[in-house]
Amino acid sequence: MKLLEGKVALVTGGNRGIGKAVAVEFAKHGAMVAFTYVSEGNSYQETLNSITALGGSAKAYQSNAADYTAAEKLVNDVMTDFGKIDICVNNAGITRDGLLMRMSEADWDNVITTNLKSVFNITKAVMKPMMKQRNGSIINMSSVVGIEGNGGQSNYAASKAGIIGFSKSIAIEIGSRNVRTNVIAPGFIETDMTAKLDPAVKENWIKDIPLNRIGIPEDVANVAVFLASDLSSYVNGQVIPVCGGMVT
Repeated sequence: MKLLEGKVALVTGGNRGIGKAVAVEFAKHGAMVAFTYVSEGNSYQETLNSITALGGSAKAYQSNAADYTAAEKLVNDVMTDFGKIDICVNNAGITRDGLLMRMSEADWDNVITTNLKSVFNITKAVMKPMMKQRNGSIINMSSVVGIEGNGGQSNYAASKAGIIGFSKSIAIEIGSRNVRTNVIAPGFIETDMTAKLDPAVKENWIKDIPLNRIGIPEDVANVAVFLASDLSSYVNGQVIPVCGGMVT
């Protein structure tokens, strides 16, 4: 059964990692997918190829979600191209790890702007058409680090904790218009970011995971499908960790 048949989804950072998995999984369930990428080049092509191979419909947009004006233009462009937006996944994010005593102001500002301000920008732009159509699902990607914190990631933790507080507030503000806002908090997921970690570090992390394995992007994407679909029509303002039991 295709849970998202006829729906239009916008996914930021859909060219790699979790964002790509979400875009592809949405397409498997019948959604038409608009997704963004930032870098020059054809990094988006793999996502497009994966979706078209399924017989799905998708379009890539080069856009920086952290830019307020660009976010507004993106939403307007998607509305023009697809006619509506039923689902929005705010996934774009970066890390600039380091102990606070050595962290530069630039590293703090870049992470807060890219991870948190982008969620404000896109949500503010997309909530207008969703409220007008009296239907929508906004899914914001946080992290278990935003729940528990992590040494050497104070900027990242602050941005991801901010997403949780922001999302809970928006869930209250626009829930009466049948627009739901929820949060996914991934744990240790195998992506480009985590692939660079030392194997010994990965082994230590796995020891703290009751399911005794690293997650894959599809683990997160499957939860996103649930939150995007009508199966979760009474789920609003919630944080769902996808972490193998690291957070309970």
